[in-house]
Amino acid sequence: MSGVRCMWMRGGTSKGGYFLADDLPSDRDAFLFGVMGSPDARQIDGMGGGDPLTSKVAVVKKSERDGVDVDYLFLQVFVDQPIVTDAQNCGNILAGVGPFAIERGLVEAVDGVTPVTIFMENAGQVGVARVETPGGIVNYKGDARIDGVPGGAAPLPIEFKDTAGSSCGALLPTGNVSDVVEGVEVTMIDNGMPCVVIRAEDMGIVGDEAPEDLEANAALRAKLEAVRLACGPLMNLGDVTEKSVPKMTMVSAPRDGGAIATRTFIPHRCHKVIGVLGAVSVATACLLEGSTAYDLADKGVGKERSLSIEHPTGEMTVVATLDENGGIDSAAILRTARKLMDGEVFA
Repeated sequence: MSGVRCMWMRGGTSKGGYFLADDLPSDRDAFLFGVMGSPDARQIDGMGGGDPLTSKVAVVKKSERDGVDVDYLFLQVFVDQPIVTDAQNCGNILAGVGPFAIERGLVEAVDGVTPVTIFMENAGQVGVARVETPGGIVNYKGDARIDGVPGGAAPLPIEFKDTAGSSCGALLPTGNVSDVVEGVEVTMIDNGMPCVVIRAEDMGIVGDEAPEDLEANAALRAKLEAVRLACGPLMNLGDVTEKSVPKMTMVSAPRDGGAIATRTFIPHRCHKVIGVLGAVSVATACLLEGSTAYDLADKGVGKERSLSIEHPTGEMTVVATLDENGGIDSAAILRTARKLMDGEVFA
């Protein structure tokens, strides 16, 4: 049995396998099931860690698009179901794409900081990652810290532009800032990640519960799933029964000086943090008058707003630059990444 070249990396608060597109076999999905050990709750016979956050894949290739260095396809390998989906993007795994592209020779590094322009195939978005490369070598060590990851690492800021409606066709796919679905007021929004934003109190929770407690709440999970399935077609996502979008984010007033507090299901497990692009979508909802988040949020003032999105293990700050109409022109977020293993993986 021959192995396939792979780099295992932590990207933001997730980790997974990074592959060059040409290195993957033709039976890609079956191969990835074997690599991760899916379907199995523990993924004991593979590299996955028994959690959606550690069962992820990046497929990268040199881009033929003008002004773009590499194309990146994100794949979510379900833990306990035989499903590989490209229905969503992942801004955490994105954090490792720039370093990986440089390590594999797809982008030539400069001495200092190397910008890597990345086209995200899942959603048609472009992000620019700034990778520290002293002496032309990727640096992973540093003092930058992000909640959900122990210790420090080199800072890796990523700027996003033109993310509105990337998956759903419009920032507000129904044309409304809020709708009532399954008897619950929701804001359906897509500014990089399709999200359904719901007030926590409307789901019968406070909003600061531990993820494990929320997962154990069968009535809550059933209600969230009913709302999610109903929102899928309304968001132009079709039948989302076997998709990991939209993300279901319950919001409440901030507890620790942030902009908003969140608890997010992705879709059936409660995220211990919040996804990068999910944070961008939630931050955007905070700025939209009439949304389910607007009255709960500390929105800040000025053209540039730093919105701290609180999550179960800390916060994630979205720096939003507003246009003349008050809409978000661009959003940037700080991530870190680390190379864990480089070699061959076997299915």
